[in-house]
Amino acid sequence: MNFDFTDDQQAIKRTANELLGARFKPDRVRELAESGSYDDDAWKEMSELGWAGIFIDEEHGGQGLGIVELAILTEELGYALAPVPFLSNAAAGLALQFAGTDEQKQRWLPGIASGEARGTVGMLRDGEARLVPDADSAEVIVLISSDGSTAVVEASAADIEPFETMDRTRRFARVRVDGGEPLGGDCFAAGDRIATALSAETVGVAQKAMEMAVEYARDRKQFGRAIGAYQAVSHRCAQMLLEVEGSRSGAYYAAWCADAEPESLPEAASGAKAYSSDAGWRVCASSLQVHGGIGFTWEHDLHFFLKRAKTNALLYGSASEHRERVAAIGLGELESSSAQPVEA
Repeated sequence: MNFDFTDDQQAIKRTANELLGARFKPDRVRELAESGSYDDDAWKEMSELGWAGIFIDEEHGGQGLGIVELAILTEELGYALAPVPFLSNAAAGLALQFAGTDEQKQRWLPGIASGEARGTVGMLRDGEARLVPDADSAEVIVLISSDGSTAVVEASAADIEPFETMDRTRRFARVRVDGGEPLGGDCFAAGDRIATALSAETVGVAQKAMEMAVEYARDRKQFGRAIGAYQAVSHRCAQMLLEVEGSRSGAYYAAWCADAEPESLPEAASGAKAYSSDAGWRVCASSLQVHGGIGFTWEHDLHFFLKRAKTNALLYGSASEHRERVAAIGLGELESSSAQPVEA
Protein backbone atom coordinates (compact mmCIF):
# COMPACT_ATOMS: atom_id res chain seq x y z
CA MET A 1 0.00 0.00 0.00
CA ASN A 2 1.31 3.46 -0.92
CA PHE A 3 1.07 5.90 1.96
CA ASP A 4 2.73 8.80 0.11
CA PHE A 5 0.88 11.83 -1.24
CA THR A 6 -0.44 11.74 -4.78
CA ASP A 7 1.16 13.93 -7.42
CA ASP A 8 -1.61 16.51 -6.98
CA GLN A 9 -1.17 16.51 -3.20
CA GLN A 10 2.59 16.89 -3.60
CA ALA A 11 1.94 19.89 -5.85
CA ILE A 12 -0.35 21.46 -3.23
CA LYS A 13 2.29 20.97 -0.54
CA ARG A 14 5.09 22.36 -2.70
CA THR A 15 3.09 25.41 -3.77
CA ALA A 16 2.01 26.14 -0.20
CA ASN A 17 5.54 25.77 1.14
CA GLU A 18 7.00 28.10 -1.47
CA LEU A 19 4.29 30.75 -1.26
CA LEU A 20 4.15 30.86 2.54
CA GLY A 21 7.93 30.82 2.82
CA ALA A 22 8.12 33.85 0.56
CA ARG A 23 5.25 35.76 2.21
CA PHE A 24 5.99 35.03 5.86
CA LYS A 25 9.66 35.42 6.54
CA PRO A 26 10.49 35.71 10.28
CA ASP A 27 10.66 39.51 10.23
CA ARG A 28 7.24 39.72 8.61
CA VAL A 29 5.68 37.31 11.10
CA ARG A 30 7.14 39.33 13.97
CA GLU A 31 5.87 42.59 12.47
CA LEU A 32 2.34 41.25 12.15
CA ALA A 33 2.39 39.61 15.59
CA GLU A 34 3.56 42.74 17.34
CA SER A 35 0.92 44.86 15.58
CA GLY A 36 -1.83 42.28 16.18
CA SER A 37 -2.80 42.29 12.52
CA TYR A 38 -3.10 39.90 9.58
CA ASP A 39 -1.66 40.06 6.08
CA ASP A 40 -4.78 40.79 4.05
CA ASP A 41 -2.93 40.66 0.73
CA ALA A 42 -1.60 37.19 1.50
CA TRP A 43 -5.08 36.04 2.53
CA LYS A 44 -6.49 37.35 -0.74
CA GLU A 45 -3.82 35.49 -2.68
CA MET A 46 -4.56 32.24 -0.82
CA SER A 47 -8.27 32.65 -1.47
CA GLU A 48 -7.67 33.24 -5.18
CA LEU A 49 -5.72 29.97 -5.25
CA GLY A 50 -8.79 28.23 -3.83
CA TRP A 51 -7.28 27.34 -0.47
CA ALA A 52 -10.18 28.71 1.56
CA GLY A 53 -12.59 26.31 -0.11
CA ILE A 54 -10.29 23.39 -0.83
CA PHE A 55 -12.63 20.87 0.85
CA ILE A 56 -15.95 22.59 0.09
CA ASP A 57 -18.19 21.10 -2.59
CA GLU A 58 -17.87 22.62 -6.04
CA GLU A 59 -21.56 23.50 -6.08
CA HIS A 60 -20.85 25.93 -3.24
CA GLY A 61 -17.76 27.46 -4.84
CA GLY A 62 -15.10 25.15 -3.44
CA GLN A 63 -12.59 22.78 -5.03
CA GLY A 64 -14.30 19.63 -3.80
CA LEU A 65 -11.12 17.99 -2.52
CA GLY A 66 -10.67 16.20 0.82
CA ILE A 67 -9.49 16.57 4.38
CA VAL A 68 -6.04 15.20 3.48
CA GLU A 69 -5.57 18.19 1.18
CA LEU A 70 -6.80 20.49 3.94
CA ALA A 71 -4.34 18.92 6.39
CA ILE A 72 -1.50 19.50 3.93
CA LEU A 73 -2.35 23.20 3.85
CA THR A 74 -2.75 23.58 7.61
CA GLU A 75 0.58 21.85 8.24
CA GLU A 76 2.33 24.30 5.92
CA LEU A 77 0.49 27.24 7.49
CA GLY A 78 1.68 26.08 10.92
CA TYR A 79 5.23 25.65 9.64
CA ALA A 80 5.23 29.25 8.39
CA LEU A 81 3.29 30.45 11.47
CA ALA A 82 1.19 32.39 8.99
CA PRO A 83 -0.87 35.19 10.60
CA VAL A 84 -3.99 34.69 8.48
CA PRO A 85 -7.57 33.69 9.37
CA PHE A 86 -7.35 30.35 7.54
CA LEU A 87 -8.03 27.96 10.43
CA SER A 88 -11.09 29.78 11.76
CA ASN A 89 -12.59 30.08 8.30
CA ALA A 90 -11.88 26.42 7.54
CA ALA A 91 -13.48 25.40 10.84
CA ALA A 92 -16.68 27.23 9.91
CA GLY A 93 -16.61 25.68 6.46
CA LEU A 94 -16.21 22.20 7.94
CA ALA A 95 -19.07 22.75 10.38
CA LEU A 96 -21.43 23.90 7.64
CA GLN A 97 -20.23 21.46 4.99
CA PHE A 98 -20.63 18.38 7.19
CA ALA A 99 -23.45 19.43 9.52
CA GLY A 100 -25.29 22.36 7.98
CA THR A 101 -28.71 22.35 6.40
CA ASP A 102 -29.04 22.92 2.66
CA GLU A 103 -30.17 26.47 3.35
CA GLN A 104 -27.20 27.13 5.66
CA LYS A 105 -24.79 25.75 3.08
CA GLN A 106 -26.24 27.87 0.30
CA ARG A 107 -26.15 30.98 2.45
CA TRP A 108 -22.70 30.74 3.97
CA LEU A 109 -20.42 28.32 2.13
CA PRO A 110 -19.84 30.39 -1.04
CA GLY A 111 -18.49 33.31 1.01
CA ILE A 112 -16.34 30.99 3.13
CA ALA A 113 -15.01 29.24 0.00
CA SER A 114 -14.07 32.55 -1.61
CA GLY A 115 -12.65 33.98 1.62
CA GLU A 116 -14.84 37.06 1.29
CA ALA A 117 -17.42 36.27 4.01
CA ARG A 118 -15.44 34.46 6.63
CA GLY A 119 -16.69 32.34 9.51
CA THR A 120 -15.41 30.82 12.71
CA VAL A 121 -16.28 28.13 15.26
CA GLY A 122 -16.38 28.29 19.04
CA MET A 123 -16.93 25.59 21.64
CA LEU A 124 -19.77 26.61 23.92
CA ARG A 125 -19.87 26.11 27.69
CA ASP A 126 -22.22 27.76 30.17
CA GLY A 127 -23.55 30.14 27.54
CA GLU A 128 -20.13 31.38 26.48
CA ALA A 129 -17.47 30.39 23.97
CA ARG A 130 -14.22 31.50 25.56
CA LEU A 131 -11.61 30.91 22.86
CA VAL A 132 -13.01 31.76 19.43
CA PRO A 133 -10.46 32.57 16.74
CA ASP A 134 -11.12 35.62 14.56
CA ALA A 135 -14.66 36.20 15.82
CA ASP A 136 -14.11 39.95 15.54
CA SER A 137 -13.78 39.73 11.75
CA ALA A 138 -16.15 36.86 10.96
CA GLU A 139 -19.58 37.17 9.40
CA VAL A 140 -20.96 33.88 10.71
CA ILE A 141 -20.18 32.07 13.96
CA VAL A 142 -20.93 28.41 14.61
CA LEU A 143 -21.11 27.40 18.27
CA ILE A 144 -20.93 23.77 19.37
CA SER A 145 -21.44 22.46 22.90
CA SER A 146 -20.30 19.16 24.40
CA ASP A 147 -23.87 17.78 24.46
CA GLY A 148 -24.28 18.27 20.71
CA SER A 149 -26.42 21.40 20.75
CA THR A 150 -25.42 24.02 18.22
CA ALA A 151 -26.12 27.58 17.15
CA VAL A 152 -25.37 29.36 13.90
CA VAL A 153 -25.50 33.13 14.25
CA GLU A 154 -24.53 36.19 12.32
CA ALA A 155 -21.61 37.84 14.02
CA SER A 156 -23.56 41.09 14.20
CA ALA A 157 -26.08 39.35 16.50
CA ALA A 158 -23.43 38.08 18.94
CA ASP A 159 -21.72 39.71 21.89
CA ILE A 160 -18.04 39.58 20.89
CA GLU A 161 -15.30 40.60 23.32
CA PRO A 162 -11.81 40.54 21.75
CA PHE A 163 -8.97 39.61 24.07
CA GLU A 164 -5.28 38.81 23.82
CA THR A 165 -3.84 35.38 24.40
CA MET A 166 -0.17 34.46 24.57
CA ASP A 167 -0.35 33.71 20.82
CA ARG A 168 -0.02 37.07 19.16
CA THR A 169 -0.06 35.55 15.65
CA ARG A 170 -3.79 34.81 15.92
CA ARG A 171 -6.72 36.91 17.17
CA PHE A 172 -9.25 35.56 19.67
CA ALA A 173 -12.48 36.65 21.31
CA ARG A 174 -15.09 35.56 23.83
CA VAL A 175 -18.52 35.12 22.28
CA ARG A 176 -21.95 35.11 23.92
CA VAL A 177 -25.20 34.61 22.04
CA ASP A 178 -28.87 34.40 22.84
CA GLY A 179 -30.56 32.00 20.47
CA GLY A 180 -29.34 31.17 17.00
CA GLU A 181 -30.28 28.61 14.37
CA PRO A 182 -29.11 25.03 15.05
CA LEU A 183 -27.08 23.05 12.58
CA GLY A 184 -29.13 20.44 10.80
CA GLY A 185 -26.65 17.55 10.96
CA ASP A 186 -24.01 15.81 13.07
CA CYS A 187 -21.84 18.47 14.68
CA PHE A 188 -19.45 15.77 15.97
CA ALA A 189 -18.57 14.76 12.41
CA ALA A 190 -17.63 18.38 11.78
CA GLY A 191 -15.79 18.72 15.09
CA ASP A 192 -13.62 15.70 14.35
CA ARG A 193 -12.53 17.21 11.07
CA ILE A 194 -11.77 20.53 12.74
CA ALA A 195 -9.63 18.74 15.34
CA THR A 196 -7.81 16.92 12.53
CA ALA A 197 -7.01 20.14 10.68
CA LEU A 198 -5.74 21.76 13.88
CA SER A 199 -3.60 18.71 14.67
CA ALA A 200 -1.93 19.03 11.27
CA GLU A 201 -1.23 22.71 11.92
CA THR A 202 0.46 21.83 15.20
CA VAL A 203 2.62 19.32 13.32
CA GLY A 204 3.88 22.16 11.15
CA VAL A 205 4.62 24.31 14.19
CA ALA A 206 6.57 21.47 15.83
CA GLN A 207 8.44 20.64 12.62
CA LYS A 208 9.74 24.19 12.33
CA ALA A 209 10.71 24.37 16.00
CA MET A 210 12.63 21.12 15.63
CA GLU A 211 14.45 22.35 12.53
CA MET A 212 15.43 25.54 14.35
CA ALA A 213 16.90 23.44 17.16
CA VAL A 214 18.83 21.14 14.82
CA GLU A 215 20.25 24.07 12.87
CA TYR A 216 21.36 25.77 16.07
CA ALA A 217 22.89 22.53 17.41
CA ARG A 218 24.97 22.26 14.24
CA ASP A 219 26.16 25.88 14.28
CA ARG A 220 26.66 26.59 17.99
CA LYS A 221 30.03 25.43 19.29
CA GLN A 222 31.30 24.84 22.81
CA PHE A 223 34.77 23.61 23.67
CA GLY A 224 35.55 23.45 19.97
CA ARG A 225 32.66 21.13 19.08
CA ALA A 226 29.14 21.68 17.77
CA ILE A 227 26.75 21.25 20.69
CA GLY A 228 24.84 18.67 18.67
CA ALA A 229 27.76 16.30 19.18
CA TYR A 230 26.93 16.06 22.88
CA GLN A 231 24.46 13.36 23.90
CA ALA A 232 22.36 15.67 26.06
CA VAL A 233 21.57 17.70 22.94
CA SER A 234 21.51 14.97 20.30
CA HIS A 235 19.18 12.78 22.34
CA ARG A 236 16.80 15.69 22.85
CA CYS A 237 16.78 16.35 19.09
CA ALA A 238 16.09 12.67 18.41
CA GLN A 239 13.15 12.75 20.81
CA MET A 240 11.81 15.82 19.01
CA LEU A 241 11.93 13.94 15.71
CA LEU A 242 10.08 11.00 17.22
CA GLU A 243 7.30 13.22 18.51
CA VAL A 244 6.99 15.25 15.31
CA GLU A 245 6.70 12.12 13.19
CA GLY A 246 4.27 10.55 15.64
CA SER A 247 2.10 13.65 15.48
CA ARG A 248 2.25 13.69 11.70
CA SER A 249 1.24 10.04 11.45
CA GLY A 250 -1.72 10.61 13.76
CA ALA A 251 -2.91 13.73 11.96
CA TYR A 252 -2.75 12.22 8.49
CA TYR A 253 -4.31 8.97 9.60
CA ALA A 254 -7.24 10.98 10.95
CA ALA A 255 -7.40 12.95 7.69
CA TRP A 256 -7.43 9.69 5.71
CA CYS A 257 -10.19 8.34 7.94
CA ALA A 258 -12.24 11.48 7.30
CA ASP A 259 -12.05 10.87 3.54
CA ALA A 260 -12.02 7.06 3.31
CA GLU A 261 -13.18 5.47 6.57
CA PRO A 262 -15.34 7.96 8.49
CA GLU A 263 -16.52 5.35 11.00
CA SER A 264 -12.96 5.32 12.41
CA LEU A 265 -12.63 9.10 12.50
CA PRO A 266 -13.81 9.92 16.05
CA GLU A 267 -11.10 7.86 17.75
CA ALA A 268 -8.50 8.87 15.16
CA ALA A 269 -9.27 12.60 15.38
CA SER A 270 -9.28 12.73 19.18
CA GLY A 271 -6.14 10.59 19.30
CA ALA A 272 -4.37 12.90 16.87
CA LYS A 273 -5.47 16.03 18.74
CA ALA A 274 -4.39 14.62 22.11
CA TYR A 275 -0.98 13.50 20.89
CA SER A 276 -0.18 16.58 18.82
CA SER A 277 -1.28 18.91 21.62
CA ASP A 278 1.21 17.38 24.07
CA ALA A 279 3.94 16.75 21.52
CA GLY A 280 3.71 20.24 20.00
CA TRP A 281 4.35 21.84 23.36
CA ARG A 282 7.13 19.39 24.29
CA VAL A 283 8.94 19.81 20.98
CA CYS A 284 8.86 23.61 21.19
CA ALA A 285 9.98 23.50 24.83
CA SER A 286 12.84 21.14 23.93
CA SER A 287 13.86 23.42 21.08
CA LEU A 288 14.02 26.25 23.57
CA GLN A 289 16.30 24.18 25.81
CA VAL A 290 18.62 23.40 22.90
CA HIS A 291 18.88 27.10 22.14
CA GLY A 292 19.87 27.83 25.74
CA GLY A 293 19.76 31.41 26.97
CA ILE A 294 19.09 32.97 23.57
CA GLY A 295 15.92 30.88 23.21
CA PHE A 296 14.35 32.66 26.18
CA THR A 297 14.71 36.13 24.67
CA TRP A 298 11.96 38.15 23.02
CA GLU A 299 14.30 38.89 20.12
CA HIS A 300 14.45 35.21 19.14
CA ASP A 301 11.56 33.93 17.01
CA LEU A 302 11.14 30.61 18.82
CA HIS A 303 8.72 31.97 21.42
CA PHE A 304 6.13 32.65 18.71
CA PHE A 305 6.09 28.95 17.83
CA LEU A 306 5.98 27.85 21.46
CA LYS A 307 3.01 30.12 22.16
CA ARG A 308 1.13 28.95 19.06
CA ALA A 309 1.70 25.32 20.12
CA LYS A 310 0.40 25.99 23.62
CA THR A 311 -2.70 27.81 22.41
CA ASN A 312 -3.41 25.11 19.81
CA ALA A 313 -3.24 22.55 22.61
CA LEU A 314 -6.22 24.24 24.30
CA LEU A 315 -8.20 25.15 21.20
CA TYR A 316 -11.11 22.83 20.31
CA GLY A 317 -10.53 20.52 23.24
CA SER A 318 -7.47 19.90 25.40
CA ALA A 319 -5.33 16.78 25.25
CA SER A 320 -6.86 15.39 28.43
CA GLU A 321 -10.41 15.91 27.15
CA HIS A 322 -9.64 14.14 23.89
CA ARG A 323 -7.89 11.28 25.70
CA GLU A 324 -10.95 10.84 27.91
CA ARG A 325 -13.13 10.70 24.80
CA VAL A 326 -10.94 8.01 23.20
CA ALA A 327 -10.99 5.99 26.41
CA ALA A 328 -14.77 6.29 26.74
CA ILE A 329 -15.27 5.14 23.15
CA GLY A 330 -12.88 2.23 23.66
CA LEU A 331 -14.64 1.12 26.84
CA GLY A 332 -18.02 1.31 25.16
CA GLU A 333 -19.17 4.05 27.50
CA LEU A 334 -19.73 6.48 24.63
CA GLU A 335 -20.94 6.25 21.07
CA SER A 336 -18.03 7.11 18.79
CA SER A 337 -19.97 9.97 17.23
CA SER A 338 -20.91 11.58 20.56
CA ALA A 339 -19.47 14.00 23.06
CA GLN A 340 -17.34 16.68 21.49
CA PRO A 341 -14.60 17.98 23.82
CA VAL A 342 -14.76 21.66 24.73
CA GLU A 343 -12.23 24.08 26.14
CA ALA A 344 -12.02 24.44 29.86
